[in-house]
Amino acid sequence: MPELVFEVIQEADGGYCAECLTESIFTEGDTWEELRKNVLEATFGFFFDRPRPERIRLHLVRDEVLLVA
Repeated sequence: MPELVFEVIQEADGGYCAECLTESIFTEGDTWEELRKNVLEATFGFFFDRPRPERIRLHLVRDEVLLVA
């Protein structure tokens, strides 16, 4: 598997949640650096007995609502 993609959202409290789009991997972190560390840890744990992906992509999704009244 060449690449895993995680969809990342920023929570209202400032933390981040990441969910893999193709595997059952989910993690979170209070900071971006902590999230990166947790994604690697969760991925290594998930693939402990089989080959790991070559790359991990973190796709930050930003949801913004604009009022047009």
